[in-house]
Amino acid sequence: MVFLWPSLLWLLLVAPLLVLLYWWLLHRRKKTALAYSSLALVREALGPGQRLRRHIPPALFLLALIALLLAAARPLAVITLPSQDQTIMLAMDVSGSMRAADVEPDRITAAQNAAKAFIAELPRHVRVGIVAFAGSAQLAQLPTQSREDLVKAIDSFQLQRGTATGNGIMLSLATIFPDAGIDIAALGGRQAMRPKPIDEISKQDPAKPFTPVAPGSYNSAAIIMLTDGQRTTGVDPLEAAKWAADRGVRVYTVGVGTVQGETIGFEGWSMRVRLDEETLKAVAARTNAEYFHAATAADLKKVYQTLSTRLTVEKRETEISALLALAGAVLALLAAALSVWWYGRVM
Repeated sequence: MVFLWPSLLWLLLVAPLLVLLYWWLLHRRKKTALAYSSLALVREALGPGQRLRRHIPPALFLLALIALLLAAARPLAVITLPSQDQTIMLAMDVSGSMRAADVEPDRITAAQNAAKAFIAELPRHVRVGIVAFAGSAQLAQLPTQSREDLVKAIDSFQLQRGTATGNGIMLSLATIFPDAGIDIAALGGRQAMRPKPIDEISKQDPAKPFTPVAPGSYNSAAIIMLTDGQRTTGVDPLEAAKWAADRGVRVYTVGVGTVQGETIGFEGWSMRVRLDEETLKAVAARTNAEYFHAATAADLKKVYQTLSTRLTVEKRETEISALLALAGAVLALLAAALSVWWYGRVM
């Protein structure tokens, strides 16, 4: 905890002085009290509970004073609050392997249903954008608060060949940061089936120097990437993750399907697809996010429910003077109420 006015903390020295004053008054009262024939009998009649109870109102009043003095110094604390201005980019794999049926009824349908349920549970003020990627990446829906437009975009997915996971991340970043110097045409166009160096799609203006920030420090946007296979083309996802990390954007990765893989066939060709968990975990770790594995449709829904809870709140340094002042007022009123109730006077 830090304070905007730390110089006022010197006022806390009043607290031990008040304790000494209270002890002196008690000692003085003993000296001026009437002499009883047996003071021990009086103490025994009062009992330990009664003797302790008389110190409770002054103790509460002292705590109230400390809380009010701390409030005067204007403390700041990192607390969790609902996010007020946030964009979530869903980067979803629409490669041909998503037709595999190891996740009922099939991977793409389960992913679509889970994504729509996720969107429905988000607060209305959260904007959501959708990127679909296979051999290339396309912006299926600009960030919007319209849940109807998002559902239409998800229902319009068309499966294609190739898996460009890195392109999905880069196009999501280009949507969040339009001035980041990312060539959207290179990400969305039909690309050759070969790795694409990131410098071919980045056009950073040298006149606008970029200073990296701490990974995960950007709280206004996050990316959720869902995929079921390995990258076969496009940008290296680890290089794309570095771009996201340097801009503080978390990339939560979700692996769909079985780790051991599945052989699928379509229109006369067959292929074996395997979940590249190692890369997905590395992408999440590099951006200070998390990786989730969803082997079933139920798992996928639980993943999105978890992400919905985590992404709609943020930790923020906030002044808590009002909370401490309220606590001080409550303690002072409680001290006065107990004193009147027990002794018929205010301390």
